[in-house]
Amino acid sequence: MRLTAAHLLRAYAMGIFPMAESRDDPEVHWVDPRRRGVMPLEGFHISRKLAQAIRRGGYEARADTAFDAVVRACAARAETWINATIHNLYLDLHRHGFAHSQEIWREGRLVGGVYGVVLGRAFFGESMFSAETGGSKLALAHLVARLRAGGFVLFDTQFLTPHLASLGAEEIARAEYHRRLAAALEGQADWNPIPLPGPLDPPRG
Repeated sequence: MRLTAAHLLRAYAMGIFPMAESRDDPEVHWVDPRRRGVMPLEGFHISRKLAQAIRRGGYEARADTAFDAVVRACAARAETWINATIHNLYLDLHRHGFAHSQEIWREGRLVGGVYGVVLGRAFFGESMFSAETGGSKLALAHLVARLRAGGFVLFDTQFLTPHLASLGAEEIARAEYHRRLAAALEGQADWNPIPLPGPLDPPRG
């Protein structure tokens, strides 16, 4: 059976996501971890160094201007779970408005980014990259600000890595994740809230 974007959306709604064993593996495997990584949107940790980088500026935060380039950059590493099938499926999701990228640009060059899938009030983070030190942290900081302002309630990071843990991510049990997912699928969030706050702006309300 040929996988489609609709299959992916149904899988996310069920709490599972696709991965390949490697770039050259033609198969797609479905994953439902026993322990799930999530980023509490009110618990994102901005270190002093990251805050200084945000204040210093010299970069531009954009969304959805180079989705394909972000996915390619995320896959451009020695070991990757993004094969050609998965890459094309996310491009299709992006064309249909369900997959998005948060990008960091400096002097016309893409230096960091993260991409994922939006469904209801959930953002399912897929992968991120840095082409310069701190690029992915800047992308995550701007992404979290966007998700907060847009009314999202779940930021799924799939797995917990030391990098994500340093920013405030945590692990929860599968049953708790499915409970939060069910709540997040009720209602609709806004990927493009106006006005869009910066990572250091105080929360609305």
